[in-house]
Amino acid sequence: MINLFKKQKKDYPDFWVTYERSFENKIPNDLKSVRFVVLDTETTGFDYNTDRILCIGAIGLKNNTIAIQDSLEVFVHQEHYNIESAEIHCILKKGKIERLPEIEALQQLLEYLGNSVIIAHHTKFDVTMINRALERHGLPKLKNKALDTAVLYKKSLLFTTLLEKKDHYTLDDLADKFSISKEDRHTAIGDSYITAIAFLKILNRMKYRKEPTLKDLFK
Repeated sequence: MINLFKKQKKDYPDFWVTYERSFENKIPNDLKSVRFVVLDTETTGFDYNTDRILCIGAIGLKNNTIAIQDSLEVFVHQEHYNIESAEIHCILKKGKIERLPEIEALQQLLEYLGNSVIIAHHTKFDVTMINRALERHGLPKLKNKALDTAVLYKKSLLFTTLLEKKDHYTLDDLADKFSISKEDRHTAIGDSYITAIAFLKILNRMKYRKEPTLKDLFK
């Protein structure tokens, strides 16, 4: 007898199947052995339903080293465009930059990500925008663990005697605090690089008492 209530597995594209299989490999708890991917998205705005990703920038980080050669920058073709947000990210609707269809950009991102741990500043926004894009193409949400430098920075303040603390810290705040150049601010790859440096600075601060593990960062 056929079980009509049994959930049928969808026929996902090969690149998703490969991405999903990468999670069969257990992520180590030793931070030096973990591959992090620090990413950022530039978008047409902040509305999860109507706005779209224009560019994804990502940089690999492992063993306390930012691997510039291990990076991804992909621009996305979108019909939706917002001239007001363009004043921030400076991505024109049309130009000489090669733009990929959204599904091809997502494929490149998933192939690059694998089971790496994602780091971003205000991670919820970037991950949600990517998940909404995946959803538009009939794909499940990202499976990666994700860390937020805004949250980690606040946690690291427990290890300092800094008296003045804020409820929220922007990426500009962290760049100023750690004397990181903001020359490429508001480009996806530039913000990824700033976030990666900030992450290493935060880690260094958190070593005040002991060497943190991956599990510690998620506490």
